[in-house]
Parts: sequence; structure tokens; C-alpha cells
Amino acid sequence: MLLAGSAGTALFILVLLVDGATRPGYSPVRQPVSALALGPRGWLQTSNFLVSGLLVAVSALGVHQTTRSGWLAALLAVFGLAVVASGVFPMDAMRGYPPGTPDTTPAATSLRHRLHDWAGMVVFSALPVAAVVAALVLDDPVWVVYSGVTAATSGGLFLYFGNAWEADHPRVGLIQRATIVVGWSWLGLFCWHLVP
Repeated sequence: MLLAGSAGTALFILVLLVDGATRPGYSPVRQPVSALALGPRGWLQTSNFLVSGLLVAVSALGVHQTTRSGWLAALLAVFGLAVVASGVFPMDAMRGYPPGTPDTTPAATSLRHRLHDWAGMVVFSALPVAAVVAALVLDDPVWVVYSGVTAATSGGLFLYFGNAWEADHPRVGLIQRATIVVGWSWLGLFCWHLVP
């Protein structure tokens, strides 16, 4: 079960980096990862949300067995299920993607888009909180420090990403990718570390 968490986080990062770099008309620097779930190849990122999220949710059981922390396991399960929800409810087309979409943010969004946003809030909030809990329950000083640094860094990057999104910053996609890589890498390595 723990290896499922490592596999899910690695898969998520690999797919978003490769698909984002090779998707025609898509700018990984400007556009968010969720936009990859739109257009003709959208099924790839949708599958990435679903499979990776389920793998992480399964890993929460292994985390509970090895750490005996119900809080940590619950946060990781919620995180994984929120990633799944991000795939079930894709964002609306906007800001120039898919190609031909107006290069603006619509004044009104669909319910599906709002559900996607709420799931994203849970995703990007649950992971820093999980890292804080890990720092409190672990005995290994290296993992205590790494978890604390991850909590501070991923939490700060999430706030930066939120402000950048609202301002339609030209590098919002890059900021979001940094947020994901920091948090997801910690989680994947954490699960790997717990394997007996």
C-alpha cells in the first residue's frame, strides 16, 4: 500500500511534465495542470487525476499501519480523494486553452468548475497540513525537518499560486508546478521511507 503512494505521486508528476511539454497549443509556464484535462488529449490528465489520487488514497492505509497516526492517514486519504474529484470535475476552458478559447477568465463559471476549484483547495491545503502532522509524529529527525520544510514551502507556494491565479500572472503554470513537485515529491519519498 505504501508503494502505491510512491507510484501515484511519481506518475502524477511524470504525466503532467511530459504531457504539458508536448501538448500542442498548451503553455506549461502560463496554464495550470488542470487545463491538461481539456481538449483531445484531455483523457490523459483526467486518468492521471483518477489513478494517482486512488493510489495515494490507498497508501493512507499503509501510512496508518506504520505510523499509527489516524490524523496523518486521514489527511492523506482526503488529499487522494480530492485529487480524484479534480479529475471527475474538470475546469472550464479559459485563458487561451484549449486553442481557440478566449484569452480571458469568464465572468461566470460552471458548477463543475467550481467543484473542481473546491477540490483543488482541499488538495493544496491537505498536503501541507499532512506534512505538519508528519513532523509532529515521526521520530526520525531528518524526516521531522524535511516534513516541516515541506509544510512551510508547499504552503507558501500554494498561497503564491492562489495570488498568481487571481492576477492572471504569466507564470502561473510554473508556480503551480513548483507547488506540486515540492509536495508530491515529499509524499512519494515519505511513503517509500515507511516501507519495511
